Amino acid sequence: MLDVKRLELLLRVVETGSITAAAAELMFSPSAVSQQLRRLEADVGQPLLQRHARGMIPTDAGHVLANHARTVLRQLAAAESDLAEIAGLRRGRLDLGTFPTVGSSFLPLAVSRFRKEYPAVQLHVHSAREEQLVEMLESGTVGVSLLWDYQWSRIPGSRFALTSLFQDPTVLIVGADHRLARRRQVSMADLQEEDWIIRSQGHPVIEVLERSCRAEGFTPRISFYANDYQEAQAMVSVGLGIALAPRCAVVNKHPGVRILSLGESAPARRILAAHRHDRVRAPAEVAFLKTLIASARDYAPA
Repeated sequence: MLDVKRLELLLRVVETGSITAAAAELMFSPSAVSQQLRRLEADVGQPLLQRHARGMIPTDAGHVLANHARTVLRQLAAAESDLAEIAGLRRGRLDLGTFPTVGSSFLPLAVSRFRKEYPAVQLHVHSAREEQLVEMLESGTVGVSLLWDYQWSRIPGSRFALTSLFQDPTVLIVGADHRLARRRQVSMADLQEEDWIIRSQGHPVIEVLERSCRAEGFTPRISFYANDYQEAQAMVSVGLGIALAPRCAVVNKHPGVRILSLGESAPARRILAAHRHDRVRAPAEVAFLKTLIASARDYAPA
């Protein structure tokens, strides 16, 4: 394998016509340059330079190798320049994972902040369910992903490097004319006689409801299974029942409902930023994590 530094020495000798001049330019001694050139000739198996009255001139092989050396060195310089731009966040790409409730509430604030500071970095956001986000993290499809967990189903720190961003409380959605609509905070104990609207397909908020009701000694009476939180809000607005939701899920509130605090009577979920432990993190990923942390400190949805 040819040594790049020796190729550079050859090119400088060919361009300057002198071992002494090339050595001075590259801050080597002439004897060191001569020694490295002899090793290069041994590597290629033929002479590369010949002494002439006007200095050193390349052989045919020397001409060919010097031309290739010029191309290689130019490409290496371009690579170093590109890497410097990426390191300085003057260019680059970031693939980010998120899930719908955070993607429609908190994440746009962080993205806006990041794009103002690093406009040349291309952001590609992938929104999916948590199991898909985990797969994308493990496969390297995304470098950073937002995830969530509850106290009874913590994501192990041995699986991913986790940064806790904020707590997302569970809130109560009631109709605008519900008996509790004027209250700012209620307890799950106040809701034993209510009908409930819940998410379908084994959604995690179902377990939140079941655990919260069980802690107060009752079983929730289900009146409707909603496909998403917008549908749940719509059904609440017409009096079909009440519903639980993470606060991030109701930032875009239906006009016919009220959002009430449940205090400590319903568990909050933890919003996390995750990346693989073994991943060599690109500068854009490091910068975006800092932006997420800063944005989380300022995040206070109504």
